[in-house]
Amino acid sequence: MHETPADMSALQGLLDDSMAAAGSHLSSIIVPSRRLSAQQVCGRLTGMSLLALATVTSDGRPLVGPVDGIFYRSSFYFGSSPDSVRFRHIRRRPFVSATHLPGEDLAVTVHGRAVPVDVRSDEGAGFRQTLLEVYVPRYGSEWETFLDSGPTYARIEASRMFTFHMAVEG
Repeated sequence: MHETPADMSALQGLLDDSMAAAGSHLSSIIVPSRRLSAQQVCGRLTGMSLLALATVTSDGRPLVGPVDGIFYRSSFYFGSSPDSVRFRHIRRRPFVSATHLPGEDLAVTVHGRAVPVDVRSDEGAGFRQTLLEVYVPRYGSEWETFLDSGPTYARIEASRMFTFHMAVEG
């Protein structure tokens, strides 16, 4: 985990505020016993988490596709080719939604704005190191060359985040 105490406090506030603003239907499903705390979220979202990321087309239609999600400093980050449809949408309309749904026992959904991240800048250095920690063991040291050659990254600046977890019998 890379979260600071301030990150954890902000994340807990986001989770609490999101549920306080939720409608009655969502609140009836995500009862307090099915919610994760900020600490639990950070503990569950280590390494790479596959996300279904929704962007918006020019005529307002949602477009969903899978991306590798990295939870770092209490936010989801994701990458893609700079010339991908996904990033063309984001440059024009930065609002996104994403869900990590590895199975029926866990869901983390976030709604917000995609903010570009330069992994070659001083500001992006911590995230860059996290990417290397996740991907170099999987793909080898040449992955760092790939990182330097092209993918674009963004952080989801969340306005809402909802968690759901439930033990599944089986």
